[in-house]
Amino acid sequence: MMRILLAALLLLAAVCRVQAQDTPMQAVLQDNADLMVKSSRQTIGPVIDAVVASGLPQVQDVLQAWQAKEMWQRKADGLFFHGEKLDAKTYRLTDFDSGLPVGEFAKGDLRQLKPNSGVRALIGVALVKFQLSDPDPTKRRDALVSLERDPNGAALEALRASIAGETDPALLARKQRLERLLTMGYDTDPAARIAAMEEMAGDTGLDVRATLNPILQARLQVFDGEIPEAMNVLSRLEPGSDTLPVTVAYDLLVEQSKAPALISHDDMRNILAENIDGGRVGGIPVAKLDTDPARRQAFATLVEQGLTEAATTEDEIESYLSDYIFAEVYAEPSRAVTDAAAMALESISTRVGIGQAVDLTLDALSLASIYFLAAIGLAITFGVMRVINMAHGEFIMMGAYTGYVVQQWVPNHTASIIVAIPLAFTVTFAAGVAMERLVIRWLYNRPLESLLATFGISIALQQLAKNIFGTQARPLTAPSWLDGAWVLNDVVAISYIRIAIFVLALFFLGVFLFIMRRTRLGLETRAVTQNPGMAASMGINPGRVNMLTFGLGSGIAGVAGVAIGLFAKVTSELGSDYIVQSFMTVVVGGVGNIWGALAGATMIGFMQKGIEWFNPSNTLAAQTFMIVFIIIFIQFRPRGIVALRGRAAGD
Repeated sequence: MMRILLAALLLLAAVCRVQAQDTPMQAVLQDNADLMVKSSRQTIGPVIDAVVASGLPQVQDVLQAWQAKEMWQRKADGLFFHGEKLDAKTYRLTDFDSGLPVGEFAKGDLRQLKPNSGVRALIGVALVKFQLSDPDPTKRRDALVSLERDPNGAALEALRASIAGETDPALLARKQRLERLLTMGYDTDPAARIAAMEEMAGDTGLDVRATLNPILQARLQVFDGEIPEAMNVLSRLEPGSDTLPVTVAYDLLVEQSKAPALISHDDMRNILAENIDGGRVGGIPVAKLDTDPARRQAFATLVEQGLTEAATTEDEIESYLSDYIFAEVYAEPSRAVTDAAAMALESISTRVGIGQAVDLTLDALSLASIYFLAAIGLAITFGVMRVINMAHGEFIMMGAYTGYVVQQWVPNHTASIIVAIPLAFTVTFAAGVAMERLVIRWLYNRPLESLLATFGISIALQQLAKNIFGTQARPLTAPSWLDGAWVLNDVVAISYIRIAIFVLALFFLGVFLFIMRRTRLGLETRAVTQNPGMAASMGINPGRVNMLTFGLGSGIAGVAGVAIGLFAKVTSELGSDYIVQSFMTVVVGGVGNIWGALAGATMIGFMQKGIEWFNPSNTLAAQTFMIVFIIIFIQFRPRGIVALRGRAAGD
């Protein structure tokens, strides 16, 4: 009875196997079973081609399972299935043709196909054809990303075929761009490649340049006679020129077995060491072989004795080189294609240069707006009151820490910034008024004493900040709508935070002009600035004006601290990083004048960015050169760019 049952089971398995082999996809897999199990990048190509060429609807499922290492072979009959892991020892198998489960099997009864990275890459290329037209937009997007990262000509036709049916506008634009790039790099029709290059010649994208540059790659080649006309030659090189040193040319001949190898100093020493006889080499004592002439003489003696081969002389090197022609030859055989690529790159280079100039200008304006925000308060206090306030940077630091504290209580970053700006102004305004009433008012017209006093206050405020907040940098997080950058192209971009600071600087410029020209405080401030004695005789209280002016300058510094803290580290030393630039901005622009501060900030911002552009790896050098230039500048224009009459000008 048991024998009959066993025979029935074997017969059933055989029937199932025959039926499975009769199914179309399983038949294709069985025809290539050996190569699939022992796959390698060199041998797997025909198997993938056979699966794709079958045209069956299961092709994509088979390739995806194979690539994901989810294809299993049943040891009993050698059939292939999609395997789903149920637990550590059990897998559920699904038939590729029917899509129906065929049962649960122990792991020991199965063999997993584990394609290496090279095989998976080839499978991925084959899958692109299906994924680019997949109904799921996510899969189409993933296929595009994969092809963008690793472009290849094999996917060009599949990409073109998928464009007509693409319904997503964003994916359609990406497909069309990628098709142009692949056409430039891989199309077999030179005319199509040239047309694509002419179409993309004005595009400054990195992907365009990355496609064009390999087309213009050339390598050094050596020719026995005249260069064949079919060769696409970039340039012919003469050995010994700046572009082709003699050693490089001769090494190429040695590499191609067209000339004997040179004997290096190390080789010569080894040969001499091997021929030591009685403490001598070629009749010269070993102790005297400590110079190159002595070693060459001993080596020449060994050559005469036939103990070693002669070294190649300089005359022989020149003779060998004169027998050959050296040239840089394009890997691309078509001259028309390389000419079109060169013209496209030249056009792109011009646009890139313009873009870099625009990007540098935006960076300079951004830096100028930061310096202006940091210096506008100092321009008020130093220009109007003639007080050298070395603690001005600490008001910037106080404003930044105010923003940090607000964010601890208001988690919404947009709301916290809206609250922090007026609160920082209020806190630093009050601190400025207190400082003016307690210290500064006693030191008017005593610049040295005011400098020392405010410097001491600066140190005290820094230490106070360290005691309260510690020495570690504190985060002042910008709202999410300030994340990222405004990107015009791959060359020109500016962060939204920098744009916001630029707008804030313009806003405070408008506020300051309104206060100075449309308010009583502004009128009194201008009067005290021009002639404090006459202003006092007209009923204006100079002490009150000085107090409010100092508070206004300090409050604006606090707002600047909030803005700067959005992109810079908030520490107790934050203000000291900007105090020097603030003083330079005021002095260069002209003390006591808001337009002078604006002009000074613009000049310093553009100058610093320009110097950094010439020497981008050394920002300290940029600072040094800038300071030297400013020292020279104030020798010729001591009152700054916009000179002011009155007390601030020293009248």
